[in-house]
Amino acid sequence: MDVCEGFQVKELDKRSSGSAFQLILSPSNAKEAKAKVLLSPERKEISLEEQKKKMAAAEERRKSREFEMLKHFAEVREHEKEVLQKAMEERNTFSKMTQENLAQKMEVYKENRGAQMAALSEKFKARDKKLEEVKKKLSQ
Repeated sequence: MDVCEGFQVKELDKRSSGSAFQLILSPSNAKEAKAKVLLSPERKEISLEEQKKKMAAAEERRKSREFEMLKHFAEVREHEKEVLQKAMEERNTFSKMTQENLAQKMEVYKENRGAQMAALSEKFKARDKKLEEVKKKLSQ
């Protein structure tokens, strides 16, 4: 058993897989530590003025904390308003862009449809003209 400062080391078991030890604290240190813990500092008397000062300081801290909380909540509300405003602006912008794209596509569709109808009409006119020519040749 080895003795070190403040504790003793006792070897319990020694095997190939490892060793087991027991640490024993010296009793003199434990008593001194308990004695120190049991002693509490003496309380000094606080005057009425000191109590009032402490109460005023506590009230000031409470008001300051309340002011900080209100300020924080106002900032949060302002941020929420800004986020909502930005979302509405983006939604409106997207809606306008979509309407413009749709109107442009409809215009292109109308133009293409008109061109197709004109081409079809020309084709039918050419066919009718050829048919009239064939009828004239046959009637002669």
